[in-house]
Amino acid sequence: MKTIGIISDTHGLMRPEALDILRGPELIIHAGDIGAPEVLESLRSIAEVVAIKGNNDRAAWARAIPETAHVEVESVNIYVIHNVHDLDFTPSVAGYRVVISGHSHAPSIREEKGVMYVNPGSAGPRRFKLPIAVARLNIEGTFATAEIVTIDPAAETKKSLTSAKRQHIKNSAF
Repeated sequence: MKTIGIISDTHGLMRPEALDILRGPELIIHAGDIGAPEVLESLRSIAEVVAIKGNNDRAAWARAIPETAHVEVESVNIYVIHNVHDLDFTPSVAGYRVVISGHSHAPSIREEKGVMYVNPGSAGPRRFKLPIAVARLNIEGTFATAEIVTIDPAAETKKSLTSAKRQHIKNSAF
């Protein structure tokens, strides 16, 4: 089984609690609005990082960061985009089984037409009354599970098991 850490919308703030949660996986995906190169340096100190830029990553340091990414883990194709509403193709038709996004700051896991959509929420500054969160994606063969892990900086980190879903990812020809 491969575990992937997922983080988004740090906006220049790399919380130690988020780093602690993301320790262990060999890969971390940052779904944009990084905010500062130091965020990526912190993440790279604990694992390999695939990062895309978000709508707020406009400084010179972010120019080399792609706007989208394709990641293949075991036999599961993953597409990474900052704002899921910017998708201009049908992921299931293109062979993707997981789409990772950020932008909304609202953590969510949902399934649509055989594709698991994961938004880890925001691990950066709190926005509105939304939780501070990251996510984990576990892949084993053609199966994927995802969970949102909420962070309460004033208390112990809590797993939001109600957000965990097991999604069978079909690996058939399209």
